[in-house]
Amino acid sequence: MFLSSPFGQKSKHGAVGAPPLALLFQEMRSLPRVRRAGHAGHLFSTSHNGQGHPVLVLPGFLASDESTTTLRRTLRAANYHSHGWGLGRNLGIRSDIFELLDRRMDLIQARAEEPVTVVGWSLGGLIAREYAKYAPRRVAKVITLGSPFSGNLRANHAWRLYEFIARHPIDSPPVQVQLNHKPPVPTFAIWSRLDGVVAHRCARGLPGESDATIEVRCGHMGFISAADSFEAIFQALQS
Repeated sequence: MFLSSPFGQKSKHGAVGAPPLALLFQEMRSLPRVRRAGHAGHLFSTSHNGQGHPVLVLPGFLASDESTTTLRRTLRAANYHSHGWGLGRNLGIRSDIFELLDRRMDLIQARAEEPVTVVGWSLGGLIAREYAKYAPRRVAKVITLGSPFSGNLRANHAWRLYEFIARHPIDSPPVQVQLNHKPPVPTFAIWSRLDGVVAHRCARGLPGESDATIEVRCGHMGFISAADSFEAIFQALQS
């Protein structure tokens, strides 16, 4: 796990394509293991103490709160008040997404009257970044997990399915977004060279697109199930 800020890379992405198919096949093979871990409610031991800070976790494309169960239980074990988004499956960016998240924030902040950290996996991270621009006073910080906020929006293996399900072009959602613009809150990007779904350079981003980046060793599914990813999330939470 490596933390850097600013991060050293070229000022332009250049030609970036989707990850190699070999990495994508590894993601497919890991799915049963990730599902078993979620159903078992496996917890990763940690010495971190979140002191009751609220954390909202947004799932990736086609995923629901069930997919982030292990992460949220691990956060709760570390004394964070973790919450799912409560919106069912993430079927893409929708026109009322920010209003729906506002309602969720109303419920969370009724218990804890403080800004909430928003952690987003994959597409959930894009939504987290944009929501922090929409409601910056409600968000303490943003942590993205393998989220393609930078560069080529088609440098991944999900964009065609996204356009089919969401019913809009991936670069023309029904709300105004500037994905590569950093939100006005502390923003962390967790990424991996082993990501088999999203090109890692698009999840790492360019200087100025986040406040810090943390490299981990896991696949795309590992962002919500691997110990290395969880340690990176704790590192970002406490930075």
